[in-house]
Amino acid sequence: MSQPTTDQQAAPRGIRGVVPVLAFAGITVAVMQTLLVPVIKDLPELLNTSPSNATWVMTSTLLAGAVATPIMGRLGDLYGKRRMLLASLAIMVVGSLIAGFTSELLMMIVGRALQGFAMGAIPLGIGLMRDELPREKLGSAMALMSSSIGVGGGLALPLAALVAQHTNWHTLFFGSAGLGVVAILLTLLFVPESKVKAEGTFDVFGALGLSAGLILLLLPITKGSDWGWGSTTTLGLLGSAVVVLVLWGVMELRVQAPLVNLRTTARREVLLTNLASMMVGVAFYAISLVLPQLLQLPSATGYGLGQSMVVAGLCVAPLGLTMMLTAPLYARLSAKYGPKTTLILGMLIIAVGYGAGLGLMSAAWQTIIVSIVVGAGIGLAYSSLPALIVGAVDPSETGAANGLNTLMRSIGTSVSSAVIGMVLANTSKNFGPVALPTMHGFRVSFLIATAAVAGGLVFAVFLPKGRPTAQPQLRASSEEDAALERATEALAPSPAAPSARP
Repeated sequence: MSQPTTDQQAAPRGIRGVVPVLAFAGITVAVMQTLLVPVIKDLPELLNTSPSNATWVMTSTLLAGAVATPIMGRLGDLYGKRRMLLASLAIMVVGSLIAGFTSELLMMIVGRALQGFAMGAIPLGIGLMRDELPREKLGSAMALMSSSIGVGGGLALPLAALVAQHTNWHTLFFGSAGLGVVAILLTLLFVPESKVKAEGTFDVFGALGLSAGLILLLLPITKGSDWGWGSTTTLGLLGSAVVVLVLWGVMELRVQAPLVNLRTTARREVLLTNLASMMVGVAFYAISLVLPQLLQLPSATGYGLGQSMVVAGLCVAPLGLTMMLTAPLYARLSAKYGPKTTLILGMLIIAVGYGAGLGLMSAAWQTIIVSIVVGAGIGLAYSSLPALIVGAVDPSETGAANGLNTLMRSIGTSVSSAVIGMVLANTSKNFGPVALPTMHGFRVSFLIATAAVAGGLVFAVFLPKGRPTAQPQLRASSEEDAALERATEALAPSPAAPSARP
């Protein structure tokens, strides 16, 4: 029993600065997703290419992020989460520099893909928090880390718009490289390496199979509007994705040390949490697509608000800020009622926000109210997800499990982007030579987001009733601590509070 005592005594010294540094790293990598949104309409001209080719600059980031999250999570479980976090940030810096020094399409795609690869830092940060923090700090810390995806995206919009409007657009990449370097230095100074590691070897074939399956799935989702949803290319890729992912799943079930433990993933609490995550991802991205367009459309349309790029970004920024501010509130609610309850509450608030948004679209201040309400709901929902995952998996699987959960959110945002993009395109109206989205399209998009939230609520309601987060989320500083924790939970007498781990 001497080992846990030593770790507990060392914990206060070791955790100093861990939470803000990891949250900053999460915000930094999340910035990559929305970095180019302010200049997305100008990319064909800036890169001297066609609009369809220019979309690969955004698509490459999405695909790389989807592939990286489960792979980096598993590598972190095996070889050290801090080490893989530093690797993720370093790859992002390299990608930012490549994109900063080029205006060639191919090199820009390479740079943006490397930037997207850093998305693996989110599950790694959550895993480090679980391994290093005492239980009284863990809830709010994981909530902040999980919300950093939205915080980074929300803050990046107005800042990137300001930079793009007043400087050369390449400055965006040099700025992101600078943020990455700062995150690396802070991680080296303040974040210790986790002692909790998984046994086994890295499943190379599993990583290749999952990567191929995800690319085959996400490519037609993101490019379907360009290729045609009924085209041979789109349907062929979707069919290939199903075949590859099924074969990958069969292989993973037979591997001794799989990339993703599908038996763990199939548990009711993990499966339903991941499905709810995907629905929250759909809801999060819908407002990010609709409000900036509504704000920037000319008032001559009769419904556009005629705001500048910067003002539009500032109106949407409360979405991310509110997500960050809900982290401490989440910790108190979850400690009292459990993460399942906070997830349900968050989704109800999102639904209220979108419902209000159907009627609050006629002034800039109204969009700010919608952003605040939806942001509060998404903040509570996102904050609940890592607690639900952490409470259901072994400490040695934290990185991989949270990586898969982050992946499910990314799939949700991808589906949201494709479906809402299709809706806005099909409901657009010609104003002179230009086709612009209509108010009908915006309202249909909000209804789609509301339907996704309703689906997420169904998944959340059927989650097992868990205990407040202060009970199961003990800091596992070694495998012996984790084993002792599971044994204690197995002997718990209360039938209303089943063990969160097998």
